[in-house]
Order: sequence, then C-alpha cells, then structure tokens
Amino acid sequence: MTYWHALLLAIVEGITEFLPVSSTGHMIIASQLLGIPATPFTKLFLVVIQLGAILSVLVVYWKRFFQSFDFYLKLLVAFLPIVVVGLLLKKHIDALLESVTTVAVMLLLGGVVLLFIDKWFPQEDPKAGGHPVTNPSFKEALFIGLFQCIAVVPGVSRSAATIIGGLSQKLTRRAAAEFAFFLAMPTMAAAAVKDIYDYYKEAHAHGVEISQLFSSQEVKLLLLGNVVAFVVALLAIRLFVGFVAKYGFRAFGIYRILVGGFLLLLLGLGVNLQLV
Repeated sequence: MTYWHALLLAIVEGITEFLPVSSTGHMIIASQLLGIPATPFTKLFLVVIQLGAILSVLVVYWKRFFQSFDFYLKLLVAFLPIVVVGLLLKKHIDALLESVTTVAVMLLLGGVVLLFIDKWFPQEDPKAGGHPVTNPSFKEALFIGLFQCIAVVPGVSRSAATIIGGLSQKLTRRAAAEFAFFLAMPTMAAAAVKDIYDYYKEAHAHGVEISQLFSSQEVKLLLLGNVVAFVVALLAIRLFVGFVAKYGFRAFGIYRILVGGFLLLLLGLGVNLQLV
C-alpha cells in the first residue's frame, strides 16, 4: 500500500462510514480500482482508520458527552446486542465477508428500503400536536441496538440499520442519525481493538514481537489514514445531518441501488472482485 492509496481509502472511509450507504461496498470498489492487494495489513488498515472517524463524532458532539450518565447507559444498552451477536455468529459473519454478491444484493435491497423509509416513518409535526422524539428511552435504545445487529451482513450498512431502528422508535431524522453516530463509537472502537489484537496474535505466532509489529512506513500510513478519515468524517457528519433533516433518505436509496447494480454488473461481466 502506498501513501496515495492510504489517502484515497481514508477519504472513502471518512465519507461513507456514517452515511447509510455501506462503507464495505465502497471499499470494494475503491480497492479494486486502485489495485490494492488484500494483505493482512490492508485489512487492518481499513478497520483502524475508523478510529479517526470516531474521533470526529467526539469533536462535533463533545457537549453531549457531558449531559448525563444516562447517555452512557443507553449507549451501553444499545451496544450489547452487537457484542452478543458478534461472539455467537463470528464464523458465519466471516463467511459472509467473503461474498461480494452479498454486498451487492444488500446494497440494492437497502436502497429500496431507503426509498420508502420517509413514508413508512413520517416525522411528527409539532404544529399538528405531534411530539417529536429527540432522545430514546432505554427500551428504545435496546431496540435500536437490535437493529444494528442486522449490519453484521456486509452491505447492509451499520449506519442505515441503526438509523432505521431509530426512526422505527419515532425518533426524528436528526436524532436517529445522531444516535447512530454515538453508537458507532463503542461499536467501531471494539472492532478496531479486536482486529489489532488478532493481527498481533497472528504475528506473534510467527515469532514477531510487538515492537516489530508495524514497519515505520506502516505506522505512517496508519497515522495518515486516521488524520484524513477524521477530517473528512467531520465534514460528512455535519453535511449529512442537515441534509437528512431537510430532505430525508430517498437520495441515499437511489445511490445505493446504483452502486449495488454496478457491483452486480461487474460480477455478471466476470470481473474478479474481492473483499479487502
């Protein structure tokens, strides 16, 4: 992997991680177009740079993290289902991660859902006597966490699943998107820590010490990727929240269908696609 590769992948990660479009699907396309080999470091890189994206949430919403202890308890309640599902279905999840067809089909199906999601879950109008929900209860947080579990299927999009879960609990579009951002922090951090540990365990089994785990160039690539992912995600979050609050999710549905269709077209033409 070159610095140019790291820069472009981090941009793709920063843009797509918090949008309901599946960062996995976009990583497939970007990696194939760039001709990046699916090495163990490349796979780790794509997970670790999520930490930069996580930091952007903390920066944008730093005041929310000082609101109340309930905020953290609700995140914990929403986070626990994905932990349980991840531990119980790890082998099945790993198998799905090898299927590009699964990613393409899920992008298409998820796109169809987003085309109609605004009609299925219309926003409450305060002027009409409605009461928009801007903060989930513990029960609603758990339900949103259960929706996030659907995203273990690659191509579904963790952000999309979580946002739909929030909308199903009558959260406003803005509140559903923001809670999805908050829930991404423990989820993505746990995934990054686990992958780093697995990477170390595999290297240690081959006699590599922790001080030799990364070369100086790989350390620089990881730093570059995290910084770029942080900056791009910072902009993406601000733009996304304002956009969905005003226009809804239809545009993302159309986009997902186009990307999913493009992947299926490539597969139909015999193009060899691999998940990195």
